[in-house]
Amino acid sequence: MLNGAREARVNEDEATESRRRPSRRSVLIAGASGLGIAAFTAGTATGVLPVSEAVQRMLGVASSSPATQLGVAKVERVWSRYRNRMVDLVILLPSKSPSPNLPVSLLLHGLHGRARTASPTGTLAELASQVARKRVQPYGFVAVDGGDTYWHENVPGDNPMGMLLEEVPQWLRERGLGGPDGLPFACTGLSMGGFGGLLYARRRAERRQPVGALALLAPALMLSWTEMSKRNAFHDEADWASMDPLKNMAATTGVPTALWCGTEDSFIDGARRFIAATKPEVGYTARGKHGDSFNRTVVPSMISFLGRHRPTA
Repeated sequence: MLNGAREARVNEDEATESRRRPSRRSVLIAGASGLGIAAFTAGTATGVLPVSEAVQRMLGVASSSPATQLGVAKVERVWSRYRNRMVDLVILLPSKSPSPNLPVSLLLHGLHGRARTASPTGTLAELASQVARKRVQPYGFVAVDGGDTYWHENVPGDNPMGMLLEEVPQWLRERGLGGPDGLPFACTGLSMGGFGGLLYARRRAERRQPVGALALLAPALMLSWTEMSKRNAFHDEADWASMDPLKNMAATTGVPTALWCGTEDSFIDGARRFIAATKPEVGYTARGKHGDSFNRTVVPSMISFLGRHRPTA
């Protein structure tokens, strides 16, 4: 078990994405600090514009990694029948020409987040750098817009978990990613996405398709219904209890898991309870608050951990 670092607050004030005309045009983004990159421009099918470091950070691009290490981000708009709306599909790749059937980890955003803000700062550049230096074998990430219902169907007709289980593998297969079945080999989740990642792993286990690893950054594990009820994400306490990872810890037994959380994070008590009960492969707590200022410090560890559990065949 590891100790030492910081924390920061996941931005729960991000504006909800405005509705735009669908576009299936992909945009490639070079992911290295110090290089010119092209960014996805909302509502523009063909526009490719230089962007600021702040926008680069939204895609986990900005980093201190050498400028020679390139990663690529692809951003598309796709129709989700399970969510009954268009969603962003963001794919982070370690190079411009990844091998066929590249293993992919889900990347689940936090409350009021979206696919384009799911990556902690430096994720793409760190992935590309570690792959280029042969620290890890190549793999990628896929993020999708999941709404604010803790990655399950709280509102009839909007089922983000169904999207993850049924549609994401299809989208990955269509793009030559994730192996023949398109299944992500792992799940990475931030805050609400950490809760969702544990629930996703449970659903995969129920299907006899277990995930190969779970990477949880300050997962939103709450100790009381009073706190969770403020999120309006569950019908009642019994509904929450049926899905709460802290009440269903045996559901992910055997899945290699890493958890990182700042000691000034509002979710630290839940994180400590999870670490004490499950003895994860990595249980890292250190000074820091909830958000990117902490998450960005553990990105190298996150990339390495997932790389250790990347499938080899």
